[in-house]
Amino acid sequence: MTNVAVLGTGLLGSGMVENLLGKGHSVRVWNRTRAKLDALVQKGAVAADDPAAAVAGCERVHLVLTSDDAVDQVVSQCQSMIGKSVPVLDHSTNLPARVAERTAVLRSQGVRYVSAPVFMSPKNAREGSGMIVLAGERAECDALMSALQQMTGKVLYVGERSDLAAFHKISGNGLLIGLMGLMGDLLAMGRATGLSTEEVLSLYEAWNPASSLAYFGKTVAAAGSKPATFELQMARKDVGLMVQTGTAQGLCVLPGVAAAMDKAIAEGRAQQDYAIFARGDRK
Repeated sequence: MTNVAVLGTGLLGSGMVENLLGKGHSVRVWNRTRAKLDALVQKGAVAADDPAAAVAGCERVHLVLTSDDAVDQVVSQCQSMIGKSVPVLDHSTNLPARVAERTAVLRSQGVRYVSAPVFMSPKNAREGSGMIVLAGERAECDALMSALQQMTGKVLYVGERSDLAAFHKISGNGLLIGLMGLMGDLLAMGRATGLSTEEVLSLYEAWNPASSLAYFGKTVAAAGSKPATFELQMARKDVGLMVQTGTAQGLCVLPGVAAAMDKAIAEGRAQQDYAIFARGDRK
Protein backbone atom coordinates (compact mmCIF):
# COMPACT_ATOMS: atom_id res chain seq x y z
CA MET A 1 0.00 0.00 0.00
CA THR A 2 1.26 3.47 -0.93
CA ASN A 3 0.26 6.76 0.66
CA VAL A 4 -0.83 8.98 -2.22
CA ALA A 5 -2.12 12.55 -2.42
CA VAL A 6 -4.44 13.71 -5.20
CA LEU A 7 -4.91 17.47 -5.47
CA GLY A 8 -7.87 18.32 -7.68
CA THR A 9 -10.88 16.03 -7.65
CA GLY A 10 -12.98 17.06 -10.60
CA LEU A 11 -14.26 14.37 -12.92
CA LEU A 12 -10.79 13.14 -13.92
CA GLY A 13 -9.19 13.46 -10.50
CA SER A 14 -12.10 11.68 -8.83
CA GLY A 15 -11.76 8.81 -11.28
CA MET A 16 -8.07 8.51 -10.44
CA VAL A 17 -8.85 8.46 -6.73
CA GLU A 18 -11.39 5.67 -7.17
CA ASN A 19 -8.86 3.66 -9.17
CA LEU A 20 -6.14 4.11 -6.55
CA LEU A 21 -8.50 3.19 -3.72
CA GLY A 22 -9.57 0.10 -5.61
CA LYS A 23 -5.95 -1.00 -5.81
CA GLY A 24 -5.53 -0.75 -2.06
CA HIS A 25 -3.68 2.55 -1.75
CA SER A 26 -4.24 5.06 1.02
CA VAL A 27 -5.38 8.26 -0.72
CA ARG A 28 -5.52 11.74 0.77
CA VAL A 29 -7.53 14.23 -1.29
CA TRP A 30 -7.95 17.99 -1.53
CA ASN A 31 -10.13 20.13 -3.76
CA ARG A 32 -10.87 23.84 -3.80
CA THR A 33 -14.58 22.98 -3.65
CA ARG A 34 -14.77 20.87 -0.50
CA ALA A 35 -18.14 19.31 -1.37
CA LYS A 36 -16.50 17.39 -4.22
CA LEU A 37 -14.62 15.33 -1.63
CA ASP A 38 -17.69 13.89 0.10
CA ALA A 39 -18.34 11.00 -2.29
CA LEU A 40 -14.65 10.07 -2.28
CA VAL A 41 -14.50 10.08 1.52
CA GLN A 42 -17.42 7.65 1.56
CA LYS A 43 -15.33 5.36 -0.65
CA GLY A 44 -12.33 5.47 1.67
CA ALA A 45 -10.33 8.59 0.79
CA VAL A 46 -9.15 10.95 3.53
CA ALA A 47 -10.09 14.60 3.03
CA ALA A 48 -7.52 17.31 3.76
CA ASP A 49 -8.30 20.90 4.65
CA ASP A 50 -5.54 22.32 2.47
CA PRO A 51 -2.88 21.17 -0.01
CA ALA A 52 -0.15 21.11 2.62
CA ALA A 53 -2.12 18.75 4.84
CA ALA A 54 -2.87 16.55 1.83
CA VAL A 55 0.75 15.98 0.86
CA ALA A 56 2.31 15.69 4.32
CA GLY A 57 3.91 12.25 4.64
CA CYS A 58 2.76 11.07 1.20
CA GLU A 59 4.98 8.98 -1.05
CA ARG A 60 3.53 10.37 -4.28
CA VAL A 61 1.58 13.50 -5.23
CA HIS A 62 -0.77 13.75 -8.21
CA LEU A 63 -1.96 17.13 -9.52
CA VAL A 64 -5.16 17.19 -11.59
CA LEU A 65 -5.87 20.90 -11.81
CA THR A 66 -7.57 23.28 -14.22
CA SER A 67 -4.73 25.56 -15.33
CA ASP A 68 -1.09 26.54 -15.03
CA ASP A 69 -2.02 29.26 -12.55
CA ALA A 70 -3.82 26.71 -10.39
CA VAL A 71 -0.79 24.40 -10.49
CA ASP A 72 1.54 27.19 -9.40
CA GLN A 73 -0.77 28.31 -6.60
CA VAL A 74 -1.36 24.82 -5.23
CA VAL A 75 2.29 23.80 -5.37
CA SER A 76 3.30 27.00 -3.57
CA GLN A 77 0.84 26.15 -0.79
CA CYS A 78 2.21 22.68 -0.18
CA GLN A 79 5.82 22.76 -1.39
CA SER A 80 7.30 22.93 2.10
CA MET A 81 5.50 19.71 3.08
CA ILE A 82 6.57 17.62 0.06
CA GLY A 83 9.41 15.23 0.88
CA LYS A 84 12.60 15.63 -1.13
CA SER A 85 12.28 12.19 -2.74
CA VAL A 86 8.53 12.46 -3.43
CA PRO A 87 7.54 12.72 -7.11
CA VAL A 88 4.96 15.38 -7.96
CA LEU A 89 3.15 14.15 -11.07
CA ASP A 90 1.23 16.83 -12.92
CA HIS A 91 -1.62 15.41 -15.01
CA SER A 92 -3.07 18.84 -15.84
CA THR A 93 -3.22 20.23 -19.38
CA ASN A 94 -0.65 23.02 -19.39
CA LEU A 95 1.21 25.45 -21.63
CA PRO A 96 4.52 23.82 -22.63
CA ALA A 97 6.53 27.00 -21.95
CA ARG A 98 5.08 27.23 -18.44
CA VAL A 99 5.90 23.56 -17.82
CA ALA A 100 9.52 24.05 -18.86
CA GLU A 101 9.84 27.08 -16.60
CA ARG A 102 8.06 25.39 -13.68
CA THR A 103 10.17 22.25 -13.97
CA ALA A 104 13.41 24.23 -13.90
CA VAL A 105 12.35 26.35 -10.92
CA LEU A 106 10.93 23.53 -8.82
CA ARG A 107 13.80 21.19 -9.57
CA SER A 108 16.24 23.87 -8.46
CA GLN A 109 14.28 24.01 -5.21
CA GLY A 110 14.41 20.25 -4.67
CA VAL A 111 10.87 19.38 -5.83
CA ARG A 112 10.64 16.32 -8.12
CA TYR A 113 8.06 17.84 -10.45
CA VAL A 114 7.25 15.67 -13.49
CA SER A 115 4.93 16.54 -16.37
CA ALA A 116 2.56 13.61 -16.95
CA PRO A 117 -0.59 14.75 -18.82
CA VAL A 118 -3.22 12.20 -19.76
CA PHE A 119 -5.45 11.11 -22.59
CA MET A 120 -8.25 9.78 -20.41
CA SER A 121 -11.94 10.19 -19.85
CA PRO A 122 -13.27 9.97 -16.27
CA LYS A 123 -14.30 6.40 -17.10
CA ASN A 124 -10.72 5.62 -18.22
CA ALA A 125 -9.40 7.10 -14.97
CA ARG A 126 -11.70 4.90 -12.87
CA GLU A 127 -10.89 1.78 -14.88
CA GLY A 128 -7.15 2.39 -15.20
CA SER A 129 -7.23 2.64 -18.99
CA GLY A 130 -6.32 5.39 -21.45
CA MET A 131 -2.80 6.79 -21.67
CA ILE A 132 -0.39 8.87 -19.59
CA VAL A 133 2.31 10.81 -21.45
CA LEU A 134 5.54 11.20 -19.52
CA ALA A 135 8.57 13.45 -20.05
CA GLY A 136 11.71 13.92 -17.99
CA GLU A 137 14.99 12.32 -17.03
CA ARG A 138 14.89 8.74 -18.33
CA ALA A 139 15.99 6.88 -15.22
CA GLU A 140 13.54 8.76 -13.04
CA CYS A 141 10.67 8.19 -15.44
CA ASP A 142 11.53 4.49 -15.67
CA ALA A 143 11.29 4.32 -11.88
CA LEU A 144 7.78 5.82 -12.05
CA MET A 145 6.48 3.41 -14.68
CA SER A 146 5.24 0.72 -12.32
CA ALA A 147 3.13 3.13 -10.29
CA LEU A 148 1.72 4.89 -13.33
CA GLN A 149 0.89 1.65 -15.12
CA GLN A 150 -1.53 0.87 -12.29
CA MET A 151 -3.42 4.02 -13.25
CA THR A 152 -3.63 3.61 -17.02
CA GLY A 153 -3.56 1.17 -19.89
CA LYS A 154 -0.42 2.72 -21.36
CA VAL A 155 2.40 5.04 -20.32
CA LEU A 156 4.13 6.75 -23.25
CA TYR A 157 7.59 8.09 -22.47
CA VAL A 158 8.37 10.84 -24.99
CA GLY A 159 11.83 12.06 -23.96
CA GLU A 160 13.89 14.05 -21.50
CA ARG A 161 12.86 17.54 -22.62
CA SER A 162 10.59 18.68 -19.80
CA ASP A 163 7.89 20.30 -21.95
CA LEU A 164 7.49 17.45 -24.47
CA ALA A 165 4.60 15.71 -22.75
CA ALA A 166 2.75 19.01 -22.36
CA PHE A 167 3.23 19.73 -26.07
CA HIS A 168 1.94 16.30 -27.09
CA LYS A 169 -1.08 16.76 -24.84
CA ILE A 170 -2.24 20.01 -26.44
CA SER A 171 -1.26 18.69 -29.88
CA GLY A 172 -3.41 15.60 -29.36
CA ASN A 173 -6.30 17.65 -28.02
CA GLY A 174 -5.97 19.96 -31.02
CA LEU A 175 -6.36 17.01 -33.37
CA LEU A 176 -9.40 15.70 -31.48
CA ILE A 177 -11.11 19.10 -31.34
CA GLY A 178 -10.34 19.83 -34.99
CA LEU A 179 -11.75 16.47 -36.04
CA MET A 180 -14.90 17.09 -34.00
CA GLY A 181 -15.44 20.37 -35.84
CA LEU A 182 -14.81 18.78 -39.22
CA MET A 183 -17.11 15.87 -38.42
CA GLY A 184 -19.80 18.40 -37.54
CA ASP A 185 -19.40 19.89 -41.03
CA LEU A 186 -19.68 16.47 -42.66
CA LEU A 187 -22.87 15.73 -40.74
CA ALA A 188 -24.21 19.15 -41.77
CA MET A 189 -23.52 18.27 -45.41
CA GLY A 190 -25.39 15.03 -44.85
CA ARG A 191 -28.41 16.77 -43.35
CA ALA A 192 -28.50 19.17 -46.29
CA THR A 193 -28.50 16.18 -48.64
CA GLY A 194 -31.21 14.32 -46.73
CA LEU A 195 -28.89 11.69 -45.25
CA SER A 196 -29.05 10.24 -41.76
CA THR A 197 -26.07 10.29 -39.41
CA GLU A 198 -25.65 6.56 -39.95
CA GLU A 199 -25.56 7.00 -43.72
CA VAL A 200 -22.90 9.72 -43.48
CA LEU A 201 -20.74 7.68 -41.12
CA SER A 202 -21.04 4.43 -43.08
CA LEU A 203 -18.08 5.44 -45.26
CA TYR A 204 -15.77 5.46 -42.24
CA GLU A 205 -16.75 1.94 -41.29
CA ALA A 206 -15.12 0.79 -44.54
CA TRP A 207 -12.42 3.47 -44.88
CA ASN A 208 -10.37 4.49 -41.87
CA PRO A 209 -8.15 7.53 -42.61
CA ALA A 210 -6.84 7.54 -39.02
CA SER A 211 -4.07 5.16 -40.03
CA SER A 212 -2.74 7.89 -42.35
CA LEU A 213 -2.44 10.70 -39.80
CA ALA A 214 1.36 10.56 -39.70
CA TYR A 215 1.40 10.64 -43.51
CA PHE A 216 -0.81 13.74 -43.49
CA GLY A 217 1.62 15.44 -41.13
CA LYS A 218 4.60 14.61 -43.33
CA THR A 219 2.69 15.84 -46.40
CA VAL A 220 2.02 19.21 -44.78
CA ALA A 221 5.63 19.48 -43.61
CA ALA A 222 6.92 18.82 -47.15
CA ALA A 223 4.31 20.90 -49.00
CA GLY A 224 5.88 23.30 -51.47
CA SER A 225 9.12 21.36 -51.73
CA LYS A 226 7.85 18.39 -53.75
CA PRO A 227 5.73 17.94 -56.90
CA ALA A 228 2.00 18.14 -56.30
CA THR A 229 0.03 14.92 -55.93
CA PHE A 230 -3.22 16.92 -55.79
CA GLU A 231 -3.15 20.55 -56.88
CA LEU A 232 -4.40 23.24 -54.54
CA GLN A 233 -6.71 24.69 -57.19
CA MET A 234 -8.47 21.33 -57.53
CA ALA A 235 -8.72 20.83 -53.79
CA ARG A 236 -10.21 24.32 -53.49
CA LYS A 237 -12.83 23.38 -56.04
CA ASP A 238 -13.76 20.36 -53.93
CA VAL A 239 -13.95 22.41 -50.75
CA GLY A 240 -16.24 24.79 -52.64
CA LEU A 241 -18.57 21.89 -53.32
CA MET A 242 -18.53 20.97 -49.63
CA VAL A 243 -19.29 24.52 -48.51
CA GLN A 244 -22.03 24.89 -51.13
CA THR A 245 -23.61 21.63 -49.96
CA GLY A 246 -23.57 22.30 -46.23
CA THR A 247 -23.81 26.06 -45.72
CA ALA A 248 -27.55 26.10 -45.09
CA GLN A 249 -27.06 23.66 -42.20
CA GLY A 250 -24.22 25.63 -40.63
CA LEU A 251 -20.52 24.84 -41.04
CA CYS A 252 -17.71 25.13 -38.51
CA VAL A 253 -14.36 24.28 -40.09
CA LEU A 254 -14.65 24.15 -43.89
CA PRO A 255 -15.23 27.90 -44.46
CA GLY A 256 -11.95 28.59 -42.66
CA VAL A 257 -10.18 25.99 -44.82
CA ALA A 258 -11.62 27.64 -47.95
CA ALA A 259 -10.37 31.04 -46.82
CA ALA A 260 -6.87 29.66 -46.13
CA MET A 261 -6.82 28.04 -49.56
CA ASP A 262 -7.92 31.30 -51.22
CA LYS A 263 -5.05 33.11 -49.51
CA ALA A 264 -2.51 30.56 -50.77
CA ILE A 265 -3.95 30.71 -54.31
CA ALA A 266 -3.70 34.53 -54.24
CA GLU A 267 0.01 34.04 -53.47
CA GLY A 268 0.38 32.13 -56.74
CA ARG A 269 0.32 28.61 -55.31
CA ALA A 270 -2.65 27.19 -57.23
CA GLN A 271 -0.61 24.43 -58.88
CA GLN A 272 1.36 23.44 -55.78
CA ASP A 273 0.36 20.51 -53.60
CA TYR A 274 -2.92 21.23 -51.88
CA ALA A 275 -1.37 20.81 -48.41
CA ILE A 276 0.48 24.11 -48.88
CA PHE A 277 -2.56 25.99 -47.56
CA ALA A 278 -1.88 24.45 -44.13
CA ARG A 279 1.74 25.64 -44.00
CA GLY A 280 1.62 28.75 -41.86
CA ASP A 281 5.37 29.21 -42.36
CA ARG A 282 5.29 29.29 -46.16
CA LYS A 283 7.39 32.09 -47.63
